[in-house]
Amino acid sequence: MQQSVSSAEASKSFGRISRQALVAPLTITHHGQDSLVLMSVAEYQRLKRRDREVLTLSDFGDEDRAAVAASGAPAKAADFDSELRDI
Repeated sequence: MQQSVSSAEASKSFGRISRQALVAPLTITHHGQDSLVLMSVAEYQRLKRRDREVLTLSDFGDEDRAAVAASGAPAKAADFDSELRDI
């Protein structure tokens, strides 16, 4: 379970909570609402490495585009066709 502290506690005890955040991310609340997350640089960098890479159509070659055009939904997807009839 992720730990949380109030912004007042974070202000008073920054040294202690920053050491806690080195072990696991710590949520800081303001007026009872989650507002910030304090985490180690290593955790932040790990998350940034996992950001989704955005590709544009120009990043794909003709072979890639042809493969996408030739693809189709698996046969099991037909189970959801009835949902279209209900619309």
